[in-house]
Amino acid sequence: MIEDPAAAEASLDPIRTRILRELVEPASATQLAAKVGLPRQKVNYHLKALERHGLVELVEERRKGNVTERVLRATAASYLISPVALASVAPDPRRFADRFSAFWLLSLASRTVQEMGKLIAGAAVAKKKLASFAIDGEITFRSAAERAAFAEELGVAVTQLVDKYHDGGAAAAAAGGARKHRLVVVLHPALKTTQASPEQSAEKDHSND
Repeated sequence: MIEDPAAAEASLDPIRTRILRELVEPASATQLAAKVGLPRQKVNYHLKALERHGLVELVEERRKGNVTERVLRATAASYLISPVALASVAPDPRRFADRFSAFWLLSLASRTVQEMGKLIAGAAVAKKKLASFAIDGEITFRSAAERAAFAEELGVAVTQLVDKYHDGGAAAAAAGGARKHRLVVVLHPALKTTQASPEQSAEKDHSND
């Protein structure tokens, strides 16, 4: 999880993104240069920037005559830029609080990324498994009325489950193992899958809203 704005900026460079992808397996600047089609000196420049921000790390140094070859690898198998990196302009769920607002959904997703990033990092340090659960699926509605009815029934069902299992009283405070959990349920249109470019698809989806 990238939270530092400078590290986020460094990772978004297309060349550095390609280098990070290649460095899932350790490699030297010379090896990378052959893969990405750039001079070794140019690759070294990008590697130093990535290493400075903690996105790549040194694995070993190999001595070849009078030259020391540095072998590096990415510090993670994948990266996600946290909204913390853009804290001053990140969406705030408290600004919308409307269950039918697309902006509220987006701000909830933003908060989820931010909180899960911190939780994953904390669990890794503590060497503990993080308790989480998610459901991902698709549903096709015949009409807007059926979609609205589904949303209403889903809201009622979730509320009933929360009322059944939530304990915010003295019992929860006294229970040593009690832990508050966050629940987010979302429903949104799926993106249309076409052969058009991502920009064209996004424009078409917007025009059909």
